[in-house]
Amino acid sequence: MEGSDLSTKKCIPCSSKDIHAMSRESAMELLPQVKNWELVTDNDVMKLQRSWKVKSFTKGLEFFQLIANVAEAEGHHPDLHLVGWNNVKIEIWTHSVGGLTENDFILASKIDSLDTEYLLRKKKIASS
Repeated sequence: MEGSDLSTKKCIPCSSKDIHAMSRESAMELLPQVKNWELVTDNDVMKLQRSWKVKSFTKGLEFFQLIANVAEAEGHHPDLHLVGWNNVKIEIWTHSVGGLTENDFILASKIDSLDTEYLLRKKKIASS
């Protein structure tokens, strides 16, 4: 698995008999390939989670549409949250197995490769 580019892989169907939830150790090995994503456990379910600040409510919806296009193409759908007017949070896990699979890391990598800079709030740079 090392050295493989997750964004070039394709999600395998969740109905496949070959898909099983991975161990925490396996997830920790893949985590460095999806920078800025966190491994979280929610009700004993491991998930990938990441947050962004967008410029506006409508930019958040545009961001969701970009993600929806990738998710549909992969047949793998994350949980999308727009909290407040500009806080986007995404959680990814394979619902059918109740945990993480390589599909989740593939989707996270594909989301990371989207051109979203025009949607995101710029961090204010402190003047020296």
